Amino acid sequence: MPVPVRVLLADDSPHAQRMGERILREEGYEVVTVVDGGEAIARLDEVQPDLVLADVFLPQRSGYELCRYIKRHETHRHAGVVLIAGLLEPVDEEEARRAGCDAVLKKPFEASVVLDTVRPLIDRARFARGLFAESVPEPPPPEPPRAGAAPPAKPEIDPEAVRAAVTLALDRSLPALVEEISEKILIALGH
Repeated sequence: MPVPVRVLLADDSPHAQRMGERILREEGYEVVTVVDGGEAIARLDEVQPDLVLADVFLPQRSGYELCRYIKRHETHRHAGVVLIAGLLEPVDEEEARRAGCDAVLKKPFEASVVLDTVRPLIDRARFARGLFAESVPEPPPPEPPRAGAAPPAKPEIDPEAVRAAVTLALDRSLPALVEEISEKILIALGH
C-alpha cells in the first residue's frame, strides 16, 4: 500500500485554506491545515509532511521562520517548503532564499500552477525519505536458523522497477532543479 503524500498548509485565511485543500485533496494528497506558525511547528512531528505551504505573514511565527525551522530540523528538512502570499503582498525574495524556501506561490491559487510547483518538491522529499513510489512493507523478523539449514535468500529486487522510479523522479524534478541551479549560479555571478 503506498504511503500517502502529506501536506501541511499553514494559512490564516479561510478562503486560502479551502482553495489549497481542494486542489491538493483532488490530487489525492492528505492535507492538514493550521492557522498560525506556532501550531505548524507543533504539528510537524505528528504530520511528518512531504510538503509545507506557509503564508509569509502567519501569526505567531512567520512563514520565513517556519521555513527556517523546517530546513534546519534533522527530521523535517527533507520537506519541500513553499511560501505563499496574497497577490499584492510583498515577498522578501532574499529572506525566502536565506530561509531555504523551495518556491513562492501567489494567492489566489491557480490549480495548475500549484500542482506544477509542488509535484517536483513532493517527489524530491519522498525520494529523500525513501518513500518514493510505493512503500515496501517491513519484512517479518527472520526465524532463527535451523541446524543444517541453508541461509535465507535475499529478497529479489527488480532493477527495472528501480530504474523506472528513478526515471520518474528525475523527469518530474529535473526542470525545477535546472531552474534552481541556474538561479543560484546567476546570483553568484551577480546577475
